[in-house]
Amino acid sequence: MVKLDDSIIARLEYAGHKFEVLIDPEAVDRIKNGKLDLENDIASDQVFKDAKKGDKAGEDILKEVFKTEDIGTIVTEIVKRGQIQLTTNQRHNMVEEKRRQIINTISRESINPQTNAPNPPSRIEAAMEEAKIHIDPFKSVNEQINTVLKELKPIIPIRMEKVKLALKVKGEAYGKLYGEISKEGTILKEEWGKDGNWVCVLEVPAGLYGEILSILGKKGKDDLEIKKMQ
Repeated sequence: MVKLDDSIIARLEYAGHKFEVLIDPEAVDRIKNGKLDLENDIASDQVFKDAKKGDKAGEDILKEVFKTEDIGTIVTEIVKRGQIQLTTNQRHNMVEEKRRQIINTISRESINPQTNAPNPPSRIEAAMEEAKIHIDPFKSVNEQINTVLKELKPIIPIRMEKVKLALKVKGEAYGKLYGEISKEGTILKEEWGKDGNWVCVLEVPAGLYGEILSILGKKGKDDLEIKKMQ
């Protein structure tokens, strides 16, 4: 488990009740994506009304609100639906780490369309500083790339190489998968087939194709088919 001194509070207020859990600040993205590691991502297996005072939430209230006693499910719901409480230093470190990930991703996947040469990280970093781009420590790199690129384009010539994916989702799985699919890229075309399945063309950064394929594959399992378009 993460040490108490290194943990942060995730807080959810619902139906007049307050729920708090202590988690690893580096695990926020993982937990939101349903990848909670109970052994390493939490500092305590308790749900609190007030973590600083050590006041625990009642079991009856937890069952009533979350419809389960499973601590993993409860922690995941609190992190997904609640707010993350960070110290100034924790927020600074998380923003800088996410900024570095975004810079490296853009450098790896973008080119200067005037020269077809890569954009070095130092150039991207300088342009981001000039544009005063805000980085959200709790959003994934994929969720922020398009916004960052739009803000960079007036400052430096830049283009991300893209690939298109053809996706087919079983009708009954559409509700749970649409949000995951839409945040990984841009939906260029979508329609419902006569067989009741939903199909779409999703445009994603070429260099992130493998990562996105893995993410969607784990989420969709047997409910999702993915093909790379030529």
